[in-house]
Amino acid sequence: MTYIPPLDPNVAAQKGFRESEERIKRFWKAAGVEARDGGWIVLLDGRAPKTPAGNAIVLPTEAAAGLVAEEWNDQGEHLMPAAMPATRLASTAIDRVSQTRGPVAEEIARYAGSDVLCYLAETPSGLIERQHAEWGPWRDWAARELGVELHPVEGIIHRPQAPEALARVEALALEMDDFALTGLATAVPLFGSAVLGLAVQRGALSGETALDLSRLDEAFTEERWGVDEVAAARTAAHRAEASLLQRWFEALR
Repeated sequence: MTYIPPLDPNVAAQKGFRESEERIKRFWKAAGVEARDGGWIVLLDGRAPKTPAGNAIVLPTEAAAGLVAEEWNDQGEHLMPAAMPATRLASTAIDRVSQTRGPVAEEIARYAGSDVLCYLAETPSGLIERQHAEWGPWRDWAARELGVELHPVEGIIHRPQAPEALARVEALALEMDDFALTGLATAVPLFGSAVLGLAVQRGALSGETALDLSRLDEAFTEERWGVDEVAAARTAAHRAEASLLQRWFEALR
């Protein structure tokens, strides 16, 4: 997504979302939450931290505010923004997504236009069978539960999806509040799939299961040729992101 920074701090840096090089020493003893301003605010020793744009961190549910406060409580001697993905999501929702809801929803819909669940392998037969068995039910789920009917194609040649399906994805995204929309806009590029992102957002799939489905081709190759350390580390980082996004959506519900 071009409108929000990814959770992975290394990817964020590559895309221009650089954390401050200055190390901030921990200045609070405990983080908590309090009902205020029509939502739940995060407090550090009774004082409210600010987003990068200077806004108060007010979330729509106590659980979501608690998830952010938990990250502040888990900090050590120095503040480590890279270890605070929920705080990043909250700040992004407040500072950025609230101002760019339309473009964010449009980008999510564009992902649906090339959803990973719609691009089936031509060979080998084992992979084809696995894709049909594991991806087909989620395309069916999207058509049945979301009103989003996406058509599969064999090979890598792009096949446009129906404009009505993409419009429906965009409408579903715009129905969400800024915090859920931010989570979805982060999940969709992680999985390469609007369907899987929406399934996690709605609690139909766990984050880790969605990730496993999204990398089915990669896992199939790893089973035959093994896994190198770089790929394993990348997958572990993505798995942590997927789990955090599941917790984020659960907290918002």
